[in-house]
Amino acid sequence: MARAWKADPTALFVRRLGKSAEELGKTDGHDECPDIWQLDNGDIAVIGKDLTATYRSQLPKGVALAADERLVIIPGIMLSSAKEDIPDA
Repeated sequence: MARAWKADPTALFVRRLGKSAEELGKTDGHDECPDIWQLDNGDIAVIGKDLTATYRSQLPKGVALAADERLVIIPGIMLSSAKEDIPDA
């Protein structure tokens, strides 16, 4: 069965949603930089800590991860700061 949605690996980063990790005090300036970006095709890229292995066995009923998907965690304040950049459905 084909997936209803597929990520487009040719899509480009257009704009950050919300504030940077640096602006929010959520980075040490070296190797950690959670982020949320809108791509030129309207999709969203989330950069966060990969905790797929930790959460795979704890997913709520009806939630699944495909073999090529990862569950990432970002600081809650990052999503909150992006609220004004995210249009209503």
